[in-house]
Amino acid sequence: DRSSRSHMVLSISVADHARPGAAPGILHFVDLAGCERTKISQAEGDRLKEANAINKSLSALGDVLSGLASKASFLPVRNCKLTYLLQDALGGHGKVVFLLALSPDADDQSETVSAL
Repeated sequence: DRSSRSHMVLSISVADHARPGAAPGILHFVDLAGCERTKISQAEGDRLKEANAINKSLSALGDVLSGLASKASFLPVRNCKLTYLLQDALGGHGKVVFLLALSPDADDQSETVSAL
């Protein structure tokens, strides 16, 4: 029984061959696994470890984004693999777009608010 809950990062380097010496651009497409409330899901064993690792990386990403918003002199990009992989895009010189899949169901309101 294998889980499919994980983050996915696809990075594409784009070069302008018409301008020799120009630095390449990098596009990162990131699909983040959702935060899991382990008390609600009652995850145990490997599922609990997996949920904790996902939540830790989402928290680390939040720490970096908070640091960017507050113009902190130090960004903790080495706190997890996800932020380490994305450090070139999280340095404040890139453009970031977030797309969220939200549920209109009233039962999912707390998860929707948490995602926002």
